[in-house]
Amino acid sequence: MSNHFSVRPEAGEYGSYFEGYVSLVPEGDVVETLARQIEETLGLLRSLPESRGGERYEPGKWSIRELLGHMSDTERVFAYRALCIARGDTAPLPGMDQDVYVAGANFDARTLADLTDEFEQVRRATLALFRPMDETAWLRRGTANNNPFSVRALAHVCAGHELHHLRVLRDRYLNE
Repeated sequence: MSNHFSVRPEAGEYGSYFEGYVSLVPEGDVVETLARQIEETLGLLRSLPESRGGERYEPGKWSIRELLGHMSDTERVFAYRALCIARGDTAPLPGMDQDVYVAGANFDARTLADLTDEFEQVRRATLALFRPMDETAWLRRGTANNNPFSVRALAHVCAGHELHHLRVLRDRYLNE
């Protein structure tokens, strides 16, 4: 595999809001990080009893099922942005309102097992998108939600978004 997956994005390759996600990603090949993450995440999610799926760490916060559904929806959006930019589409891409997406999805009507399986498939699709990309596609830049993005920055945002929400799950829901 080419070493272009190992180069971290520079600050100008993504909006400042996303620094919190990018900074969580360890040095090295981000595509391999995405591949390793899925095994850890699936292990944690599959260890949770179904009875915990509706738990919220405080009133008004998302349930565990909603958090997991949000992770899948958001990764799809980030991957779509990466696809558009990698293919040379220069049209500005829209933002997403995460609360509207969660409210419209009815994740609490589904099982944790189903949502976990969906997340696995979403991540495997993300990996299938990123793995064959050459350096030219990896470095292409575009605009999404009025922010600059390179494809490599979006790969880091995918990895960092998962890391962020796993931390939230462990710290606030599971009290680890």
